[in-house]
Amino acid sequence: MTSSAPKTALFTALLLSAGLLTAPAAQAQQPAKSGSNLERSLYDFGDWVGRQVDRAEAATRREMPRVTAEFDRRSRRLDRAADSLSAEGKREYAAQKARYQQWATRQDSLDAAQRPATPAQAQARLLNENVNISRVRATELTGLYQRLVETMRTEKKSWSQTDWTTASEVLGRLNARYEQVRTQLPLEERLRIRTLQGEFRTLEKARGVKDSMRD
Repeated sequence: MTSSAPKTALFTALLLSAGLLTAPAAQAQQPAKSGSNLERSLYDFGDWVGRQVDRAEAATRREMPRVTAEFDRRSRRLDRAADSLSAEGKREYAAQKARYQQWATRQDSLDAAQRPATPAQAQARLLNENVNISRVRATELTGLYQRLVETMRTEKKSWSQTDWTTASEVLGRLNARYEQVRTQLPLEERLRIRTLQGEFRTLEKARGVKDSMRD
């Protein structure tokens, strides 16, 4: 019996080196590693959800499409492996998904509440006045440009893509009216309007560059 033990050990070692036998320790480690990765993914998912919920509402409203896509990407992996989660893990995952959905629904409600119902309402908010731009007098144009740019300076950090598009449309209507009546304005007023037009476009382009860098 004693003399056969070294032979058995030597035979086992030869099988291992030839790849014909897998070490028991290696076999035991594989499931543990898989489970550890899944637990790590669940932890990362909960951490990510927490960061979104804690973010400023204004910044998040602007980036909701990107946040939603990231949530879908992260949750798909966990959905596929949900059967491998422990009972506690399944409860944690369900709680984090519910937490995110509750938060996302609130963001949608805030966005809907702040979104103007009509183009006329959007224009009135941006200009702080109800006005038919196509009929304003030449002498009123500088003040309207000034109000639009002042609103942009104050609110631009919280503007969504819809807000920027609406403001650009209002600027376009002001520009169209300006071209119709600019000969009625003194040179000083025309230069002032050109300066305001330039400021709007400069800040609009700067915003586009920042979005591209984030992408």
